[in-house]
Amino acid sequence: MRLAAIGFDADDTLWHNEPIFAMTEQQFEELLSAYCPVEEIRRRLFEIETRNLHHFGYGVKGFVLSMIETAIELTGGHITGAEIQHLIDWGRQMLESPIELLPHVETVLHSLAVHYPLLLITKGDLLDQESKIARSGLADLFTHIEIVVEKTPQVYARILARHHIPPEQFLMVGNSLRSDVLPVRTIGGLAVHIPYRITWPHEVVSAEGITYFTLDHIGELPAFVRRLERGEVEDL
Repeated sequence: MRLAAIGFDADDTLWHNEPIFAMTEQQFEELLSAYCPVEEIRRRLFEIETRNLHHFGYGVKGFVLSMIETAIELTGGHITGAEIQHLIDWGRQMLESPIELLPHVETVLHSLAVHYPLLLITKGDLLDQESKIARSGLADLFTHIEIVVEKTPQVYARILARHHIPPEQFLMVGNSLRSDVLPVRTIGGLAVHIPYRITWPHEVVSAEGITYFTLDHIGELPAFVRRLERGEVEDL
């Protein structure tokens, strides 16, 4: 089998992202710890974030708005303007955080780009994702860059159809079972899961009954692709 294209997720697949959210959430918990237990802060923030995805989408801006809403609710409206300003400032710092590539990423992309069209498929806020992609220095390695609101089977199918890529010859690489593995397998594509050390609870799903490949880190990908095309990897 010859792959027609390889797709990559961005956040926590090519560069670190979730630790920035985790650090800010810890600051948020410390800010509100005088009002209620940390466990309740964490639980309520996640509930509000999940509910607000429909309105604000993924990314820092929606996260900041969800922190503000959570703070107003958990303090009974006693959160001060100065404290809300802290939340806004933390969001600005998150948006300006340096891009730190994961190990092996640059070498792997350069190696694979010689032989395959590479697609970057990421979800989130358009301005934020465009900024991160530009600052990563990786943009020129991708034949196509797609920034989407959500990663569903329908979204992947439209992307592949637009670029004339047969799903059965497409390999998606990412850290999220929900976003990078399950929807691609649903449309008949291949998927490689590379777990990241932190996973946002919203991305945690059961993959029971779904077959996919797993690698320890992205540095293993070129050798895996060669084995796959030679038929040395067990079929899914």
